[in-house]
Amino acid sequence: MYAIVRNGGRQHKVAVGDILDIDLMSEEVGGTVNLQPLLLVDGENITSDAQTLDKASVSAEVVGLKKGPKIRIMKYKNKTGYKKRMGHRQRYTQVKITGIEN
Repeated sequence: MYAIVRNGGRQHKVAVGDILDIDLMSEEVGGTVNLQPLLLVDGENITSDAQTLDKASVSAEVVGLKKGPKIRIMKYKNKTGYKKRMGHRQRYTQVKITGIEN
């Protein structure tokens, strides 16, 4: 059984036991998070009905925090001597999927 869940504008395919990096959440390490499924697949049955999915939930346990790769941004304008370098490093919450109920 697996599910498609939405978090932070992205969709992820998850199954029980998967470890997933999602956008930073305010939950403590060891806490639980409920994710809303968009699609449930159980062997031959595929559930995409909105009324049925409102009752379903995907539960996950917060494992830890993680940082993504460093992204370097460089701005440059020719003949003016203008250069600007910036960087960004996204922070993620690592969760482990503990159950899928429908």
